[in-house]
Amino acid sequence: MAASLSRLLIAFGAIGLLAMTAIIGWQVFGRFVLNSSPSWTEQASLILMIWYVMFAAAAGVYEGFHIRIALLEEKLGPRARPLLRFTALVVAAIGLVLLVYGTQLCWAVRGNTVPSLGVSRAVAYVPLPVSGLLMALFALPQIISGRHSAEDAAGEGEG
Repeated sequence: MAASLSRLLIAFGAIGLLAMTAIIGWQVFGRFVLNSSPSWTEQASLILMIWYVMFAAAAGVYEGFHIRIALLEEKLGPRARPLLRFTALVVAAIGLVLLVYGTQLCWAVRGNTVPSLGVSRAVAYVPLPVSGLLMALFALPQIISGRHSAEDAAGEGEG
């Protein structure tokens, strides 16, 4: 289930990047060709970027494509597991911080409106607590095993 969710998050990130590219393209076309830049494009692309970056970051915890000390993992082998457990613990803690403070931020700005879009400012920040929760959940198996979840899933498929 975690692998499917991770793939879904990566797909969402790719679609979000494409959508943002199209929105910025429309903004450039409007500015230089039509001499009238749409007012909504900048805010829409910024909100979209927050969404896809945060969800891709959560998927990165599962997939293990964040910056790691791969050299130490390769040189130390299984002896590197305490280090990996520690880094996974730090990632889980950061995820919980995003969950708690992201929820508080969403609650604090729920009454504010993005003028050019007419939506609550909280819409922009919803990915913070959601991705924080996912990061913490994806880090749990890494804390236990000392290996990245994607490596564990790949190992199960080979056996």
